[in-house]
Amino acid sequence: MIGALTQGTRRDFLRRMGSAALGLTAGWARLGLANAQEQRKPNFVIIFCDDLGYGDLSCYGAKKIRTPNLDRMAEEGMHFNSFYACAPVCTPSRAGLLTGRYPIRSGLTNVLFPNSQDGIDDTEITLAEALKTCGYATACIGKWHLGHQPSFLPTRHGFDYYFGIPYSNDMDVPKRGDPPIPLMRNEAIIEQPADQDTLTRRYTEEARRFIAEHKNEPFFLYLPHTMPHVPLHASPSFAGRSPGGLYGDVVEEIDWSVGEILAELKQQGLDGNTLVIFTSDNGPWLSQRENGGSAGKLRLGKGTTFEGGMREPCIMRWPGTIRAGSVYDGPSGTLDLFPTLVGLAGGSLPEGRVYDGCDIRPVLMEEGVRPAKEFYYFNGQELQACRHGRWKAKKPFKGNVYGEPLEHPWLLFDLERDPGETTNLADRHPAILASLQMKMDQFRKDLGDVPKAKR
Repeated sequence: MIGALTQGTRRDFLRRMGSAALGLTAGWARLGLANAQEQRKPNFVIIFCDDLGYGDLSCYGAKKIRTPNLDRMAEEGMHFNSFYACAPVCTPSRAGLLTGRYPIRSGLTNVLFPNSQDGIDDTEITLAEALKTCGYATACIGKWHLGHQPSFLPTRHGFDYYFGIPYSNDMDVPKRGDPPIPLMRNEAIIEQPADQDTLTRRYTEEARRFIAEHKNEPFFLYLPHTMPHVPLHASPSFAGRSPGGLYGDVVEEIDWSVGEILAELKQQGLDGNTLVIFTSDNGPWLSQRENGGSAGKLRLGKGTTFEGGMREPCIMRWPGTIRAGSVYDGPSGTLDLFPTLVGLAGGSLPEGRVYDGCDIRPVLMEEGVRPAKEFYYFNGQELQACRHGRWKAKKPFKGNVYGEPLEHPWLLFDLERDPGETTNLADRHPAILASLQMKMDQFRKDLGDVPKAKR
């Protein structure tokens, strides 16, 4: 497989980069504390929701869900209109974010369950591992879902600290033999079943504590919320409060959490040196009806490679670096975060492997345009669609979606004019369709042999 690393190569990379980071730290020490603080690397906070829809925030058009903190974050930062998760379901989406690679490269293309024996492979280098070599403290607080066996836990893959649940909050089905949902601290279960009413609040408290404890060093905080995945849970102070029902209660509590984190950063004097990123792992679970979210103007949702399944709300805030009130309409996504954050940290991408994202620092700083690069839509191990610029081609499909039959031929959409994918332009623009089909065929050939899907 293209880009695979042996375990020895992985250790060599981490050792080499660690030595470089120590050298840089020592150099700062020689220059004196004040100068070191001026040159301090930026902190990173990624807030990653579960099943949040494109239309679930008021700054993305929600009418009944109030998100004042996220609205303010968008006013003070950059609002993305075409930001993509790399998969329409949980496990592969998280794998792509943390490795910067399409999940098909790691074999993490299926959703993992409590009976799964698989997880993230030791040969993968996570964003946390790459940032640790640059001198960062790291924490994962929330839902992991890249394997719950000890060798797959966050603490074995670059995170200094972990607090959260190891998989989705509905994976406690007795007839399947699932145990009650465990809440973990590092590698120990501290509560089972987890009190889900309190998870968003406790995640927030843990996040604030981590920020305060690491205010004097660069840090990476990965906060993958359990919510608004079903079953929905809100704390008593939010339950029954939103005009958007229980789903609205849950999203409004997440919005409160964002406000708390921004307040902690300001309180610790870190506001201007921290890039905060808010997005989601995939689109809304529409089959849950009132307990699922909204894709807004987009078509369908979770589990599909229509836009509603993979295009997500995204806001990035970094006062003094990202211009307040800026908007980016071009395609970008979670695959871009790995190269971007490693670059901002002063590091280099590991050699000997393929990365599928782009460094979008020029976008954030409005110093240029994002490189023109195709985005590929995978569902499991199947390549189903491709976007290049404004155009998206989607392979023929016949099956059921949310219990309803769906069948279509090759589709071609102009996403700038038709983000809802309502008008098939394949017959009108056969040359454009043929070009995208060729890109898909070539990309699939370039992948070569891929790892067997993990289960």
